[in-house]
Amino acid sequence: MNAISLSWQPEGTFHHVGFVVASIQNSVQGFADILQADWDEEIFYDPNQGVRVTFLKSRRAGDPLFELVEPADERSPVQSFVAKGGGLHHVCYAVEDLEQELARARSCGAVITRRPMPAVAFGGRRIAWIYTKNRLLIEYLER
Repeated sequence: MNAISLSWQPEGTFHHVGFVVASIQNSVQGFADILQADWDEEIFYDPNQGVRVTFLKSRRAGDPLFELVEPADERSPVQSFVAKGGGLHHVCYAVEDLEQELARARSCGAVITRRPMPAVAFGGRRIAWIYTKNRLLIEYLER
Protein backbone atom coordinates (compact mmCIF):
# COMPACT_ATOMS: atom_id res chain seq x y z
CA MET A 1 0.00 0.00 0.00
CA ASN A 2 1.10 3.54 -0.64
CA ALA A 3 1.45 6.31 1.89
CA ILE A 4 -1.02 9.16 1.65
CA SER A 5 -0.13 11.52 -1.14
CA LEU A 6 2.02 14.57 -0.43
CA SER A 7 -0.89 16.87 -1.25
CA TRP A 8 -2.58 15.53 1.89
CA GLN A 9 0.27 16.55 4.17
CA PRO A 10 -0.67 19.41 6.50
CA GLU A 11 1.48 22.52 6.49
CA GLY A 12 2.52 22.49 10.17
CA THR A 13 3.48 19.88 12.70
CA PHE A 14 -0.11 19.26 13.88
CA HIS A 15 -0.75 16.33 11.56
CA HIS A 16 -4.18 14.91 12.39
CA VAL A 17 -6.96 14.26 14.87
CA GLY A 18 -7.97 10.63 15.29
CA PHE A 19 -11.57 9.57 15.81
CA VAL A 20 -12.53 5.95 16.51
CA VAL A 21 -15.58 4.62 14.65
CA ALA A 22 -17.23 1.21 14.43
CA SER A 23 -17.25 1.38 10.61
CA ILE A 24 -15.37 3.71 8.29
CA GLN A 25 -17.78 3.00 5.44
CA ASN A 26 -20.83 3.86 7.55
CA SER A 27 -19.28 6.99 9.09
CA VAL A 28 -17.09 8.68 6.51
CA GLN A 29 -19.73 10.59 4.54
CA GLY A 30 -21.18 12.20 7.66
CA PHE A 31 -17.72 13.31 8.77
CA ALA A 32 -16.86 14.62 5.30
CA ASP A 33 -20.07 16.63 5.14
CA ILE A 34 -19.83 18.28 8.55
CA LEU A 35 -16.08 18.91 8.33
CA GLN A 36 -16.30 20.18 4.74
CA ALA A 37 -13.59 17.67 3.88
CA ASP A 38 -12.61 15.53 0.93
CA TRP A 39 -12.04 11.78 1.06
CA ASP A 40 -9.90 9.87 -1.42
CA GLU A 41 -11.67 6.57 -0.52
CA GLU A 42 -8.39 4.90 0.45
CA ILE A 43 -8.54 2.71 3.56
CA PHE A 44 -5.31 1.34 5.02
CA TYR A 45 -5.15 -1.91 6.99
CA ASP A 46 -2.36 -1.88 9.56
CA PRO A 47 -1.76 -5.32 11.11
CA ASN A 48 0.83 -3.82 13.52
CA GLN A 49 -1.88 -1.68 15.11
CA GLY A 50 -4.88 -3.94 14.50
CA VAL A 51 -6.86 -1.19 12.77
CA ARG A 52 -8.06 0.16 9.47
CA VAL A 53 -7.67 3.91 8.94
CA THR A 54 -8.60 6.53 6.41
CA PHE A 55 -7.97 10.26 6.16
CA LEU A 56 -10.13 13.25 5.35
CA LYS A 57 -8.63 16.52 4.15
CA SER A 58 -10.31 19.77 5.08
CA ARG A 59 -11.08 22.18 2.26
CA ARG A 60 -9.72 24.94 4.53
CA ALA A 61 -5.98 25.50 4.11
CA GLY A 62 -3.87 24.88 7.19
CA ASP A 63 -6.27 22.49 8.95
CA PRO A 64 -4.90 19.15 10.12
CA LEU A 65 -6.08 15.90 8.58
CA PHE A 66 -8.91 13.99 10.22
CA GLU A 67 -8.32 10.27 10.67
CA LEU A 68 -11.06 7.69 11.11
CA VAL A 69 -9.88 4.59 12.95
CA GLU A 70 -11.81 1.33 12.80
CA PRO A 71 -10.92 -1.85 14.73
CA ALA A 72 -9.73 -4.61 12.40
CA ASP A 73 -11.10 -7.33 14.68
CA GLU A 74 -12.16 -8.02 18.27
CA ARG A 75 -8.52 -7.98 19.47
CA SER A 76 -7.90 -4.46 18.19
CA PRO A 77 -6.62 -2.00 20.81
CA VAL A 78 -9.50 0.36 19.90
CA GLN A 79 -12.24 -2.28 20.18
CA SER A 80 -13.03 -1.33 23.80
CA PHE A 81 -13.23 2.31 22.71
CA VAL A 82 -15.82 1.37 20.05
CA ALA A 83 -17.76 -0.61 22.66
CA LYS A 84 -18.09 2.65 24.62
CA GLY A 85 -19.39 4.48 21.56
CA GLY A 86 -16.14 5.56 19.91
CA GLY A 87 -15.24 9.21 19.55
CA LEU A 88 -12.28 11.52 19.77
CA HIS A 89 -9.23 9.36 20.40
CA HIS A 90 -5.92 11.16 19.81
CA VAL A 91 -3.98 14.01 18.25
CA CYS A 92 -0.90 13.46 16.10
CA TYR A 93 2.16 15.60 15.59
CA ALA A 94 4.83 15.11 12.94
CA VAL A 95 8.30 15.28 14.51
CA GLU A 96 11.81 15.36 13.11
CA ASP A 97 13.44 13.11 15.73
CA LEU A 98 11.11 10.53 17.24
CA GLU A 99 13.50 9.33 19.96
CA GLN A 100 14.24 12.90 21.03
CA GLU A 101 10.52 13.72 21.20
CA LEU A 102 9.82 10.62 23.29
CA ALA A 103 12.62 11.58 25.71
CA ARG A 104 11.18 15.10 25.97
CA ALA A 105 7.69 13.73 26.62
CA ARG A 106 8.99 11.38 29.34
CA SER A 107 10.74 14.32 31.01
CA CYS A 108 7.31 16.00 31.20
CA GLY A 109 5.81 12.95 32.92
CA ALA A 110 4.24 11.27 29.89
CA VAL A 111 4.12 7.49 29.61
CA ILE A 112 5.09 5.78 26.36
CA THR A 113 2.20 3.47 25.58
CA ARG A 114 3.55 2.13 22.26
CA ARG A 115 7.20 2.10 21.28
CA PRO A 116 8.18 3.20 17.76
CA MET A 117 6.87 0.97 14.96
CA PRO A 118 6.32 1.34 11.22
CA ALA A 119 2.87 2.53 10.12
CA VAL A 120 1.31 1.26 6.90
CA ALA A 121 -0.66 4.47 6.21
CA PHE A 122 2.55 6.50 6.32
CA GLY A 123 4.65 4.38 3.99
CA GLY A 124 6.47 2.65 6.85
CA ARG A 125 7.47 5.83 8.66
CA ARG A 126 7.59 5.16 12.39
CA ILE A 127 4.98 6.23 14.89
CA ALA A 128 4.91 6.07 18.70
CA TRP A 129 2.23 6.78 21.28
CA ILE A 130 2.32 8.60 24.61
CA TYR A 131 -0.23 9.30 27.31
CA THR A 132 0.16 12.56 29.20
CA LYS A 133 -0.51 13.42 32.83
CA ASN A 134 -3.62 15.33 31.75
CA ARG A 135 -4.99 12.23 29.96
CA LEU A 136 -4.20 13.20 26.38
CA LEU A 137 -3.22 10.44 23.96
CA ILE A 138 -0.65 11.71 21.46
CA GLU A 139 0.71 9.94 18.42
CA TYR A 140 4.08 11.08 17.12
CA LEU A 141 4.80 10.55 13.43
CA GLU A 142 8.40 10.62 12.28
CA ARG A 143 8.86 12.89 9.25
